[in-house]
Amino acid sequence: MSISGSKGFVVGITGASGAIYGVRLAETLLSLGRTVHLVISNAGWRVLKEELGWNVSDREGVLNEQFRGRPGSLFYHPVADIGASIASGSFRTEGMIIMPCSMGTLSAVANGSSDNLMTRAADVMMKEGRSLVLVPRETPLHAIHLENMLKLSRLGVRIIPAMPAFYFGPQSMDDLINFMVGKVLDSFGIDHDLFRRWGE
Repeated sequence: MSISGSKGFVVGITGASGAIYGVRLAETLLSLGRTVHLVISNAGWRVLKEELGWNVSDREGVLNEQFRGRPGSLFYHPVADIGASIASGSFRTEGMIIMPCSMGTLSAVANGSSDNLMTRAADVMMKEGRSLVLVPRETPLHAIHLENMLKLSRLGVRIIPAMPAFYFGPQSMDDLINFMVGKVLDSFGIDHDLFRRWGE
């Protein structure tokens, strides 16, 4: 499915709580005229249903409804489609963000397990030297979680935990969500006005 650039970004949404983060990220990139290649795990679809009330029985229909009307282009890739374009290093992208990133997906990426499109695309980013950002949303963290994050950080993966700040005076849940999305965009040098910066 495609909706109507640049080489585009891969956005992954896993089964961690906080699906709205990935949805807002995709919405923002599309609103900025960017191309988004979207991958949602099966558990991610369940969270979209539970947390956002999406009717996931018609997956492409709900994506069209959610993301239409923005200048960017959206391409949806089923997580089982291991032969999708983004599974190949020869397909050029600007990077990948998994937001939110479950600890299961983070572990798979840290250990080179690529048995679905989400983890394969992440593996491609690493082997091709492209930007990979993971936004874990889990608490508390045990030693294996921390060791996997440290391992990935040492390999050049950006770890941006879903830890919104409060210095800018958030007035709503949207403010907190936008802050996290803004921090991810900052890591790619993408201009935005999602939150007020310190000193502004």
